[in-house]
Amino acid sequence: MPINAITADITQLHVDAIVNAANPTLLGGRGVDGAIHRAAGPSLLEACRALPECSPGVRCPTGEARITPGFALPARYVIHTVGPIWHGGNHAEARMLEYCYRNAMRLLREYRLHTIAFPAISCGVYGYPAALAAGVAVATLRDELDEDSSIDVSLCCFNDTMRASCQRALDEAGT
Repeated sequence: MPINAITADITQLHVDAIVNAANPTLLGGRGVDGAIHRAAGPSLLEACRALPECSPGVRCPTGEARITPGFALPARYVIHTVGPIWHGGNHAEARMLEYCYRNAMRLLREYRLHTIAFPAISCGVYGYPAALAAGVAVATLRDELDEDSSIDVSLCCFNDTMRASCQRALDEAGT
């Protein structure tokens, strides 16, 4: 099963799509969201502003995904998804995180793309515990890849600690 965990700058990856751990406005933010917006250039912000709002200020609700071109990024596309904020684990956080991965993969298939890199969705300022998030990511992606093993998935981690959490989840899943 083509899932691997890497430590890298997601904005430098030559893949069909990178996933942006965005906020609901899709107008940039901190962490990976800000890094992707800076690296893609101002056209990404313009493309995000052009996406319709589903409610005031919200272009992408938690668990959903939207796609834009990658502009100045080496990746052809950016798939934006909004992960859940961690509230202790009893507020459907795992289900919402699963939806992030499933909806990103749906867009990948819809656009007939084959390589994708995911950041550690919700593990930054949203506070999702790394080991738990990695477990959700690996289980969901394994399930998604059962349908199409021609897709290569990278879990792109911002540091070696996060990469170790992802690798543990992959090892435990036998991937």
